[in-house]
Amino acid sequence: MPSAAMEWGAASRPKPGEQASGDRQVVVPYDTGTLIAVLDGLGHGEEAAASAAVAESSLRSAPADSLLSIVKRCHADVRARHGARGLVMSIAQFDAQQGALTWIGIGNVEGVVVQSPATRARLLNRGGVLGWSLPPLRAEVIDVSAGGLLVFATDGLDAAFVDSMPMDGRPPQEIADDLLRRHARPHDDALVLAARLPVTGR
Repeated sequence: MPSAAMEWGAASRPKPGEQASGDRQVVVPYDTGTLIAVLDGLGHGEEAAASAAVAESSLRSAPADSLLSIVKRCHADVRARHGARGLVMSIAQFDAQQGALTWIGIGNVEGVVVQSPATRARLLNRGGVLGWSLPPLRAEVIDVSAGGLLVFATDGLDAAFVDSMPMDGRPPQEIADDLLRRHARPHDDALVLAARLPVTGR
C-alpha cells in the first residue's frame, strides 16, 4: 500500500475464538510526511476493538500535529469514552523533508527500524495505558534519511521476531505476513505492520 511515497503492509488475526481484534494499524499521510501507529486495546474481543477504534479516530483527526500533542489528545479521547478499556500504542511520524523518524511507545507494542544488518534502532517503550495513565512523555528522533524498514508489532507476536528482522527486497506486505506466520502467539490478538522508509537524499 503506497502512502506518501511509503510502501507498507500489515498482517493481523484476532485471538482464536474471537471475531473482533483489539489490535489495529493506522497509517495517515499528510503534506510533509506520514503518521504510523499500531494500537492494542486491552483484553480481547469487541470491547478491546471499540477502544482501538476511538484511538484510531483521534489519531486521524490531526496527523501533522506534534507527536506529543497527538498522544495526549488520544489519551484524552479514549478516557472520555465511558467504559473504554484503554490501550497501548507505538506511534511514529516520518518527516519526508528531513529524513527523520520521531517515535514514542506507551506500553508493550514493539518497534524496530533496520537500516542494515549492523544498524538497527529499537523503540524504548514506557509503561502506561492510554485512557488510564500516561507516563512522562519523551519522543525520540532518529535519522532515517538512508531509508530502512520500520516494524511495529503487538505483544501477540513473540518478541523474538526482532532478531529475525529481514533486510531483503520483499514488499512490506510479504514481510508482515511472514512475521505473523512465524511469530504469532496462540492465545492473543496479533498484528504486525512493516513500512519501507523512503531514501530522502538528505
